[in-house]
Amino acid sequence: MAEFLTVPRSLPIPSTSLSLITMSSISPLYGGLNSLKMSELSVWALRSRTSTSRLIHPVGQVACKTQDPAFEYDSCRPSYKWRRVLLKVSGEALAGDNKQNIDPKVTMSIAREVATVTRLGIEVAIVVGGGNIFRGASWAGCSGLDRSSADYIGMLATVMNAIFLQATMESIGIPTRVQTAFRMSEVAEPYIRRRAIRHLEKGRVVIFAAGTGNPFFTTDTAAALRCAEINAEVLLKATNVDGVYDADPRNNQNAHLLDSLSYQDVTSGELSVMDMTAITLCQENNIPVVVFNLAEAGNISRAIRGERVGTIIGSKCNSSATARA
Repeated sequence: MAEFLTVPRSLPIPSTSLSLITMSSISPLYGGLNSLKMSELSVWALRSRTSTSRLIHPVGQVACKTQDPAFEYDSCRPSYKWRRVLLKVSGEALAGDNKQNIDPKVTMSIAREVATVTRLGIEVAIVVGGGNIFRGASWAGCSGLDRSSADYIGMLATVMNAIFLQATMESIGIPTRVQTAFRMSEVAEPYIRRRAIRHLEKGRVVIFAAGTGNPFFTTDTAAALRCAEINAEVLLKATNVDGVYDADPRNNQNAHLLDSLSYQDVTSGELSVMDMTAITLCQENNIPVVVFNLAEAGNISRAIRGERVGTIIGSKCNSSATARA
């Protein structure tokens, strides 16, 4: 039998009893599992063993086993629902208890939970809002400020949040890149789709700032757009509530938390989940949306791993919303 072992680039490889296999030959067989950090490895070493074959990825978890040395792999890789996700964090959520524009405890909590899943090989992109600093729609018309100018100021607010979140993440060892919808080359990269995808493939977190770069569009729409562009499998919307309710829980004690909704439930009802442009974009690209509470510890990592949390919106949900007792 045989065993696959990861070999760092800096490690000398004995010439005896080892056969070297290039990553290009392993990837098609393995199915291109995202948890493999291609940039961290140069080759795989095949060594003769009497036990079953095992494929071990960089964090040391057994990803696949086979009894056949001819490399016929089975489907025993880690069962995460999604491999590439986009997390939308509202500006209000970053404010925490609202005593200041940005609560460092909130950003550190986000960073730590994102770190736990990126180490499992899940690729994470983030879109941040700016409502904790400036909301364009609310200020339009004040002191002669037109809506376009107000929205541009709001975009700058999202950049401030993104840089703060980047600094927090990198302080605990998460490589992070900020990309903005318009050029601010001194502080961030311009948004380039292929570069963003490459960052994700290398295990970096990418934070998208400045919305879509155009006025009259919300950061929810920006999140849906970026999610479709980078081929993310789900849009995770972190908010200050537990999910979507059938009524406003602040005004109605009998309001029920909904487990699942269809896109049609959102577009045809009066549920304030996302703006119509964002939810329509998700529907057209068949992107599921998970709405959950950012404040509850562990929710981000559970949502990213695909566990049941909050409310899920998608095309495969029942046409009638299901309520949680």
